[in-house]
Amino acid sequence: MMPDLITIEDLEVRFHVGVPDEERTEPQRLLITIELAHDLGASGATDNLTETIDYFAVCQAVKALGQARSWKLIEALADDICMLVLDQFSPSAVRVVIKKFILPDTRWVSVEMMRSAKHRQDSDLSKQTK
Repeated sequence: MMPDLITIEDLEVRFHVGVPDEERTEPQRLLITIELAHDLGASGATDNLTETIDYFAVCQAVKALGQARSWKLIEALADDICMLVLDQFSPSAVRVVIKKFILPDTRWVSVEMMRSAKHRQDSDLSKQTK
């Protein structure tokens, strides 16, 4: 059976990303897709926002993440978004796709990352044992 999903498709942000220092000086346009696996049965039955994940709040949290930060790699940004979403919103899993418009002969370059709540717990444990 397929999991219930909430999808935020192509959230447009302007973040400082890029390997060369000069590429990070100006924020660049990124499109971020976030897919959250979450049991939507309760919210479907009750029509109550507290029973689901507030996708507006997810968007605001992701936008805030990029305000005072920069990344060399969109892979690192994708990982940070996954961890933020898992920590703050508790889906059973999250999938993040980031599209970057940097190469002139391509429509975009993208990375896709999937993390589960279990992955988050494993990450916390590995940090504790270091």
